[in-house]
Amino acid sequence: MSKGRFRVRAGVRDWLIAVGVAAALLVTGLSGQHSATGLGLLGYVLLAVGGLALAAGRRAPVAVLAVTGLCAVGYQAAGFDVAAVAFLFAVYAAMRAGHRIVTVAVSVAVLAALPLAALASGLHDTGEAFAQARGALQIAWLIAAGAAGEALRQAEQRADEAERTREETARRRADEERLHIARELHDSLTHQISVIKVQSEAAVHVARKRGEPVPEALLAIRDAGREASRELRATLEALRDDDTTPPHGLDHIPELVARAGKTGLQATLTIQGRQHDVPAAVGRTLYRIVQESLTNIARHADATTASVHIDHRPDAVALQVDDNGKATPHAAPVPGIGLLGMRERVTALGGRLRAAPRDEGGFTVQAELPVERAS
Repeated sequence: MSKGRFRVRAGVRDWLIAVGVAAALLVTGLSGQHSATGLGLLGYVLLAVGGLALAAGRRAPVAVLAVTGLCAVGYQAAGFDVAAVAFLFAVYAAMRAGHRIVTVAVSVAVLAALPLAALASGLHDTGEAFAQARGALQIAWLIAAGAAGEALRQAEQRADEAERTREETARRRADEERLHIARELHDSLTHQISVIKVQSEAAVHVARKRGEPVPEALLAIRDAGREASRELRATLEALRDDDTTPPHGLDHIPELVARAGKTGLQATLTIQGRQHDVPAAVGRTLYRIVQESLTNIARHADATTASVHIDHRPDAVALQVDDNGKATPHAAPVPGIGLLGMRERVTALGGRLRAAPRDEGGFTVQAELPVERAS
């Protein structure tokens, strides 16, 4: 917002400068006591136009340079001994915009035309005409204005280039770190998870081949191994693809709750409100919260039931996961890495998270994530 205000102020400042220069030129012209003839009126008009043209200096610097130069030559020819202040401003703006060759060419043309214009006025001889031209536009002023504009242009160009370099460096480092994490995950987890998956599937196959009942725990291990393998593969792909293809979202939560029921936990899912599309990051975060909550319930809560409630609101999605485990307000579990990860995900999306024991016993996880709707 501050940049927007700065742009507005810059436009106002341009107009203030233009009006100020035009007023100064007119006052200087009026002090010369020129007659109200057609030539005199033309001179006043050229003085005003030359000053006011500066208001467009940011948008059309070359055009403003040409207009102010012609006006300076014009009111010199009309007999107005007024310094070409507006042209100096235009030289600065054009040089700052990078139009160096055009600026130099126009400046040389104006320098050559000013003495001729003074001669054309019929008020001076040759010596006086050149003296008046030097007074109207000192070469030193011209060089200073051009040098200042060029220096500022180069400084802004260097600043822009440095900003682009910093952004590219940060992006490259982030890509390298993401690939490093992907390699570490692959090297450290893929083999172990594959062993768990293969061994559990082999055990289930052998038990069924012998006609023996397969323990529910073994089936849960097999399913968890399959899911972990798929999750790891999807996570590695997401890390390598800059997380452009999120592996899970809201649509996968029913499957997650149903799978939790196979471990002996009575898990229920309730969805309330009008469902609508949510950003992928929000859906992924809600899935991870449910996944982590159900995992904690199965491992630590000593619970028999768990409920997952999702409430779709006009501008947010609310999630609540409750269990009837052993947690109490007086014996709250120590927060671990899973809860810390939940909080970081929710905070990054501008949401709120509450995880604490319930007064009636058990543990609750409540999250609310804002959703930006298309208008």
